[in-house]
Amino acid sequence: MTARQKKVQISVYLDPPVMTMLVDYAARREQSQSMIAEAAIASFLSPDADERREAAISKRLDQVDRRLTRQERDIGIAVETLAVFVRFWLATTPALPEPAAQAARAKAAERYEAFVTALG
Repeated sequence: MTARQKKVQISVYLDPPVMTMLVDYAARREQSQSMIAEAAIASFLSPDADERREAAISKRLDQVDRRLTRQERDIGIAVETLAVFVRFWLATTPALPEPAAQAARAKAAERYEAFVTALG
């Protein structure tokens, strides 16, 4: 069994907000402030920290890309559904006679303006 090396003590000056964050984090995790600080310093000085950060960013970008692809697909489906509905409605709704059509257009314009106003 090998003897455990004694850790070296250092003094570090921290800004009050950083110290508050360290105290809060250590309390939430129920770990010592020393252990949290040691892990943070080791992570900062680790040679593969950049690679891990890049991998995390790449993973996040892949997730965002998948979400955007899914949204594009969903929007395409919604647009196609609306187009099918409009085609069906135009095919099944008879045209109005000209005097009634003019009145309907005027009423439709009024209702559309009220709709746009309601949207803000």
